Amino acid sequence: MNNLVDIQNIEKYYGNRSNVTKAIDNISFTVKKGEFVGVMGPSGSGKTTLLNCISTIDTVTSGKIFINDQDITKLKRNGLAKFRREELGFIFQDFNLLDTLTAYENIALALTINKVPASKIDERVKDVASKLEIQNELNKYPIQMSGGQKQRVACARALVTNPSLILADEPTGALDSKSARMLLDSMEKLNQEFKATIMMVTHDAFTASYAHRILFIKDGKIFNEIIRGTDSRKTFFNKIIEVVTLLGGDSGNVL
Repeated sequence: MNNLVDIQNIEKYYGNRSNVTKAIDNISFTVKKGEFVGVMGPSGSGKTTLLNCISTIDTVTSGKIFINDQDITKLKRNGLAKFRREELGFIFQDFNLLDTLTAYENIALALTINKVPASKIDERVKDVASKLEIQNELNKYPIQMSGGQKQRVACARALVTNPSLILADEPTGALDSKSARMLLDSMEKLNQEFKATIMMVTHDAFTASYAHRILFIKDGKIFNEIIRGTDSRKTFFNKIIEVVTLLGGDSGNVL
């Protein structure tokens, strides 16, 4: 598989000369096309800053970020907006659905913004809804849906534009255990059956166990990495917990 994401020696500083915080400290790694990567670490570790830099929401102080062989650190305002629309899909913890639009309209909006012909929008919305098994929710407004249904609509909105990379920030954080499992099963299906490349920040070990590989971030650096390989999800989950134990912490303050 080819590398879709190539992070090269990125650093991110906040503050001024008298009070400087290094949020990211010389991080480098790659993500292959079709890979599902989890990013974990304690609060303040830099994992969200890392995701924000990859998503172009924030900018790096130094280093380079290549996505699809394009150095996004060199893009200017209009180029960034175009790149974000065409190459990235986002899944947020709080769904970010528009309350005045139906599920269908929330998903279709992403295509309208990208100027997809109206004749093709209906087919693409219904196709992604079928993949995520939310056909029966398309005419509902967010207030009429459960948390799990809303998150799968958000997932459909992220996927419908056929992005190169899907970025998920604590996607199960606002869900109960049943809804979280349904969403994770959907994300796993997108990855395995439709080859979607996913990067997911999470505090939760069970959520992380759906990924192929996990990068642990601490103090702005990658301090460990584990790969699922042929392990079952249960075995991989146990390895995640083992990493926490080896680091001398517990799942509450590290994950």
